[in-house]
Amino acid sequence: MAISLEFIGAALAFFLSLVGALLVGFLFGQKFTRMRLGAAKKEAEKILEGAKKEAETKKREVLLEAKDVFYKREIEFEKKTQKRRQEIERLSREFARKEEELNRKVDLLEKEERVLNLKNNQLLAREKSLALKEEGLKATLEEERRNLERLSGLTREEAKGMLLTNLKREMTQEQAAVIKTALDNAREEADRKAREIISIAIQRCAPEYTAEITVSTVSLPSDEMKGRIIGREGRNIRAFEAATGIDLIVDDTPEAVVLSSFDPVRRQIAKIALEKLIADGRIQPARIEEVVGKAKREMEATIRKVGQETALEVGVSNLHPEEIRLLGRLKYRTSYGQNVLEHSKEVAYLAGMLATELGADVGIAKRAGLLHDIGKAVDHEVEGTHARIGADLARRYRESPLVIQAIASHHEEVEPKSVEAVLILAADAISASRPGVRRETLERYVKRLERLENIAESFPGIQKSYCIQAGREIRIMVETDKVSDAQAVQLARDISKKIEKELEYPGQIKVTVIREKRAVEYAK
Repeated sequence: MAISLEFIGAALAFFLSLVGALLVGFLFGQKFTRMRLGAAKKEAEKILEGAKKEAETKKREVLLEAKDVFYKREIEFEKKTQKRRQEIERLSREFARKEEELNRKVDLLEKEERVLNLKNNQLLAREKSLALKEEGLKATLEEERRNLERLSGLTREEAKGMLLTNLKREMTQEQAAVIKTALDNAREEADRKAREIISIAIQRCAPEYTAEITVSTVSLPSDEMKGRIIGREGRNIRAFEAATGIDLIVDDTPEAVVLSSFDPVRRQIAKIALEKLIADGRIQPARIEEVVGKAKREMEATIRKVGQETALEVGVSNLHPEEIRLLGRLKYRTSYGQNVLEHSKEVAYLAGMLATELGADVGIAKRAGLLHDIGKAVDHEVEGTHARIGADLARRYRESPLVIQAIASHHEEVEPKSVEAVLILAADAISASRPGVRRETLERYVKRLERLENIAESFPGIQKSYCIQAGREIRIMVETDKVSDAQAVQLARDISKKIEKELEYPGQIKVTVIREKRAVEYAK
């Protein structure tokens, strides 16, 4: 029983201690909770205070921004208002000025109206006065007419007829004089305009030319090659001449042989073939025939290419393939020193320019100009003049009648029947005769220059003469103590007259006489 009480007491003590501990823990937890709540409350107050401060700051910033925007808008509004106010003031001044001008104009118009009314009244008075005078004059004239009829014995109708006859005769004479003056002026203007058009066309067109030759020279690597070209008993040279149709001349010219033929195409084929044989080194009859055949095909391709390029360059299209081939052949044809293809191109350009100036058909003019000498491509194979041959070829290849007629008449073998035909004739003459177009041999050229200088130096007082610009100008130095300024002018005229009389030359030669006094000293 005693143990039970002790156990109960111990248990009770333990329970009480446990309850005390729990109570102490509960009280401590409440205190800790109150502390945390206090801290949280302080933190919340701090956050709230910070938020209030930040909100206050934001509020001030927003207010400042709003004030700034308002201030800027207010300034902008003031500027716009100021501009509008200035514009209104300007318009007001402008309106006031225009109103003043209108008032002045109204005043002027009123004054002018008063003046016009006054003048109108004066005119009415004058008209009445003139009407009275006119009636008086009519009566006087009628009286004079009756007196004249009585004195002359002619009626009014007879006198009128006589007067009209005299007037017609005078008018006819005056009309004839006016027509003659107009024709003379038109003729002078036409000549001047024609010279201007032709000179412009010539200046814009000056193609190159090659001298007319009938031989070509082929260089050899050594003189030993001549023997190989000739071959045993001359069989190689005979085979070459038979295959090409030209003459191969092997002479004493060092390291060169000469190809001679009047057919420039054959001569060019022979040159190409011989150069290939020399480069290859195998020269024998069979090889010669093979190489010549290749050269002919190569030459044919070149001819067609040249024809196509020429047509494209000049701007002439839709040519027949055979016409293109004949154009290409003209590259190897020369006439009086002119390359016929270059001459044909120049005639096409000149005819086109002249047609443009005169309002003619430019396409027809250029086409006929390009084809006008096409007969020269085959004139050594066909009988007849190259103009007639060219017209036949153009007819065969279905060219237009205008082109055919222009080709046939470009040497006036037939009469030109169109403006384009006349232009081709003129362009051909210009191209063939303009200065420098026909080249001379060196020997003839030197002799002509020497003769020109000798003519100039045959006059007294000449110190020295010099030909320049390929003989197109001669400059003459005279002795100042023997020739005066006035005599120098006369001397230039006399020399030019003598040159015209004794020399033959293309174009014109400029004669310049120079008279100057030079004083020379040397500083030592």
